[in-house]
Amino acid sequence: MRLLSAIPALISRFLPLWILGLSLIAYVIPNVFSPIQGLTGICLGAIFLFMGMSLSTEQIMGVIKQPKYAFIGISLKWIIMVIVTIIIAFTFFANNSELASGIILAGTVPSGTSANIYTFIAGGEVALSITMATLDTIISPLLTPTLVQASVGKVVPVDFFALFINIIWIVFVPLFIGLFLQWKFPKRIAVVKPYTGFLSQLALFAVVLSVISKAQPALQDNMAMLPLIFVAVILQVSIPMFSGYYISKVLKVPRVNMIAITFHTGICNTALSATLAMEHFSSLAAVPAVANMIVNLTIGAIVAKVFEKRRSQPVMTTTS
Repeated sequence: MRLLSAIPALISRFLPLWILGLSLIAYVIPNVFSPIQGLTGICLGAIFLFMGMSLSTEQIMGVIKQPKYAFIGISLKWIIMVIVTIIIAFTFFANNSELASGIILAGTVPSGTSANIYTFIAGGEVALSITMATLDTIISPLLTPTLVQASVGKVVPVDFFALFINIIWIVFVPLFIGLFLQWKFPKRIAVVKPYTGFLSQLALFAVVLSVISKAQPALQDNMAMLPLIFVAVILQVSIPMFSGYYISKVLKVPRVNMIAITFHTGICNTALSATLAMEHFSSLAAVPAVANMIVNLTIGAIVAKVFEKRRSQPVMTTTS
């Protein structure tokens, strides 16, 4: 019994190492995980179900009453991420238009679902994170093709309705089911609440195994380029993420909102960018998106653990 109770703590404490380890396993033995490659959406939906069980109506109303933080986050993401992305693309891959295109796609799509997950783990304002993701989804069908066209000279159409319906089924339906269950069965959900973070992490592991195992052939075919690609995407994720954090801090954004903005600024929907790259460019152009997913999950997990650790530390007070 003691061992079972220790497992969640062990997973949570070493979350970045778990993600890296599972990514490596999925790459080495991808066929083992072929049965779960079609379950990515279900696993993401499960994560939002757990979030719905933990959200309160007060959190949701707080975002609606103070929308300025959502607009701050959206502005920082589309300004900082896009500028950093274009600079990195043409600094690292000026002579390789396919990789440059892949980098640009990875930084000009809506925020990633993992931004919501890490906000949840870190104790940030999940309602704000989901609001920003929704606004991203609405404006990206205009911004993504425009930015790609302006930077690499190729139109990449984004099916707004398909993307929006996808978000509805993966994000909003499970989220509202979780909220409904919390309202209808508060006592039973109260028993589950302490484990929602752990269950979300397990679902995230399934997503990692699914995506990496499915992308393994493209990664293997471009092994020689991977070191440079990983250096580029580490900068692509970390610079916007930390810029979002410090600018929010300068603007005196409340801590829970600052956490949400930090992840929103640095984490993009790399599953979408990989799909667009495969459809409109090449498998090589999709490699930066897959590399970005590994990096943003790892860096995001580290940052989430830092935020979580600071939240759990007692505040020291002094008396004179």
